[in-house]
Amino acid sequence: MTDPQAIQPSALDQLPDRDPEETAEWQASLDAVAKAAGPHRAAYLMRRTLERAEGNGIALPKLLETDYVNTIPTAAEPSAPGDPEMERRITAWNRWNAAAMVTRGSKHGVGGHIATFASAAWLYETGFNHFFRGKEADGSGDQLYIQGHASPGIYARAFLDGRLTEQHLDNFRQEAGGAGLPSYPHPRRLPWLWEFPTVSMGLGPLSAIYQARFNRYLTNRAVKDVSASHVWAFLGDGEMDEPESTAALALAAREGLDNLTFVINCNLQRLDGPVRANFKIVQELEAQFRGAGWNVIKSLWGSAWDELFQLDTTGALVRRLREVPDAQVQTYQTRDAAYIRQDFFGKDPALAEMAKLLSDDKILECFHLSRGGHEAGKVYAAYKAAVEFKGAPTVILAQTVKGHTLGEGFASKNANHQMKKLSVDEFKAMRDLLELPISDAQFIDGVVPYGHPGADAPEVRYLQERRAALGGPAPARRTHALAPLPAPADKTFASFDKGSGSQNVATTMAFVRLIKDLVRDKETGKRWVPIVPDEARTFGMESLFPSLGIYSPKGQTYEPVDRDQLMYYKEAENGQILNEGITEAGSMADFIAASTSYATHGEAMIPFYIFYSMFGWQRTADQMWQLGDQLGRGFLVGATAGRTTLTGEGLQHADGHSPVIAATNPAALSYDPAFAYEIAAIVKDGLRRMYGEAAPGEDQNVFYYLTVYNEPMPQPAKPAAPGVDEGILKGLYRFNTAESAGVEIAAANAPRIQLLASGTAIHWTLKAQKLLAEEWGVAADVWSATSWTELRRDALEADAALLRGEERTPYVRRALQGAEGPVLAVSDYMRQVPDQIAQWVEQDWSSLGADGFGLSDTREAARRHFGVDAESVVVAALAQLARRGEVKASAVKEARERYGL
Repeated sequence: MTDPQAIQPSALDQLPDRDPEETAEWQASLDAVAKAAGPHRAAYLMRRTLERAEGNGIALPKLLETDYVNTIPTAAEPSAPGDPEMERRITAWNRWNAAAMVTRGSKHGVGGHIATFASAAWLYETGFNHFFRGKEADGSGDQLYIQGHASPGIYARAFLDGRLTEQHLDNFRQEAGGAGLPSYPHPRRLPWLWEFPTVSMGLGPLSAIYQARFNRYLTNRAVKDVSASHVWAFLGDGEMDEPESTAALALAAREGLDNLTFVINCNLQRLDGPVRANFKIVQELEAQFRGAGWNVIKSLWGSAWDELFQLDTTGALVRRLREVPDAQVQTYQTRDAAYIRQDFFGKDPALAEMAKLLSDDKILECFHLSRGGHEAGKVYAAYKAAVEFKGAPTVILAQTVKGHTLGEGFASKNANHQMKKLSVDEFKAMRDLLELPISDAQFIDGVVPYGHPGADAPEVRYLQERRAALGGPAPARRTHALAPLPAPADKTFASFDKGSGSQNVATTMAFVRLIKDLVRDKETGKRWVPIVPDEARTFGMESLFPSLGIYSPKGQTYEPVDRDQLMYYKEAENGQILNEGITEAGSMADFIAASTSYATHGEAMIPFYIFYSMFGWQRTADQMWQLGDQLGRGFLVGATAGRTTLTGEGLQHADGHSPVIAATNPAALSYDPAFAYEIAAIVKDGLRRMYGEAAPGEDQNVFYYLTVYNEPMPQPAKPAAPGVDEGILKGLYRFNTAESAGVEIAAANAPRIQLLASGTAIHWTLKAQKLLAEEWGVAADVWSATSWTELRRDALEADAALLRGEERTPYVRRALQGAEGPVLAVSDYMRQVPDQIAQWVEQDWSSLGADGFGLSDTREAARRHFGVDAESVVVAALAQLARRGEVKASAVKEARERYGL
């Protein structure tokens, strides 16, 4: 026996022992149990003692793992309401139709997944019958994050209750004709059914946490009381390997989100094989969630195991269940009773004796069929305990068999995720197992029939009555007929038109000033949701802290160190700012929840999420796609933008490509404004389009991406020329001409060039305009290209119209029509950004951009390195004119040498 004095020291050794003799007695008692009854008994007593201490509120470290048994004992299970037999029949129909839908679709080669829903059917059906609140009752109902691969089962249920037809099911994964069903939960493709896109693994759990948190935010800010809403996230055990799946567990526990339940379908399999072949994923997840502060409920074994646990008087069965790795459990699922007797029970004499009392049928029932996730009573008990638990979120670890009820060819097979169909004989065997009234004659030409008991059948009436009692169909997305939000006063935006005079102002600061004015608006100010990932001071937003407050469900329980300062750090239970810490993924999840509140809760909120531009699209582009799929609305703001403006930061902070990534997202309206008045015009129109009176044919379900810069520069007044406002929104307008700029040009017939620039690059271009005139006798007109991407999209639409026989000229071509000379486009991003529009520009085209990796240096040195500074623009312009024979070729060399390029 180990000498107690030789045990490694712990934190408790730093505390004085007030009664060493009593301590020694406890230690001796433990030694005696271990010696007399074995270490397993000693461990058992210690676990039970720690559980009792935890239950009595004694401050001790929590147990991270419990035995591999159900958290809720059979004797403590509540009686489930409703009609169990009726619910069994409903579930059988849904199992059948889910498998039939995918099998029939496989003839068209469109794929599908059968095994996931087969394992999780009771996890969903129990919720639909007894827990999930619909949107037709008071409040907003519950929010359901459905596991993507389980979508056939959800469609099957919608078919049974009359929301879908056979034609819909036959068009599963065939959407081009307009009557099809998307493969996975996609609100953009099926907006009346799906609320949340979840099949991009890991984003579902992350979004569910922030949705539950945003529900509390709405309630605490008195926007809408959604305290009755519960967020349910259905996840796969393999999915939990995604870092996003567990990224926000601590946030959920820290803020006590007991309005959130994770249901993890632990079928022990991922796409290629076991989730933890040599380990136990349930135990790993339990420790992870318990360590993060969650309430954990395990529902592992079905009622067939009750007899086995009653026979386990020595604890040998529980010990064996803890030690068997998951891959071996999967093997038991496919092997006969003799193998299980030898490999499972034969490892321990006490278990071998137990096995003698069990028939082969009993062993097979336990190891092949009986799992906690497959029994309505076990699932109901877990769900009831989850919704009644207060103070922390709950995770339910429900053990199932992947491919359950689909036959021996599917259950627990490593390849079952890729298996897309059942044979006719397998369907008939499944029919017999599920006791469905489907005759052999209904299999016409080898095609499996859909099953439906009839619109007036008891099963359908029961299903509909249960949903009516819970507030209507689920899942369901509702687009509320919301009144347009009143537009803020024009003066809020017009104040930017006069420019900044002699003051240098960065466009980041201009945007923040605009937001300060907008959040003070009496009508819509409370609907703004500022989101920032721990960089508010970087962006000059600290002045918003005391006026708006930083949201915290606990308020401010301390005196801030800067309390005596004007802009002190203020947290409040009804705070408006979501300052998320260093998590772009969490901030995006916040943004998604806020941007879709108009549908989820019938309350239009206006989120803006401001971030280091490099850490937006590059880091969380998958969530930007999720945002578009979920029909989100709001403003993403890439601050400290561009490859050369963030002086000294270097490669990992120098963003030269975000607009390229943003251009790939059809829902993103991407702008790179140069001046403060452009920002004001874009935000004003964005509010109109997304939250006000959209024009005919305009899609409101878009979001805006603006890049803003940290370089203080003079902000000019908005030109008075016609077409400026249209050009700002369309993507291009002439800022000035050589003549209106007042530069001196010697020759009356000087060669002319058109300089197009976006963002901060326009300032170098204006300097180049002056150099070209004064030193080289070239007249240059300067254009502000607020959105290369919107110009391209307009041109693509014009091309499509021409193919339909409609006459339409792209805006960029109309804008540049008659402009003399070639075009040179300049950007602080890679050349690919302005080159998006090259094919629609009739003039000779050339471009400059910051291609390659970023580097640390001054702005001037970085721009010279990338060849985008004013002098480089001059040389590029001269080279373009020289190729046309409008200036001497020697001028290019002379300029290069003069400027040291």
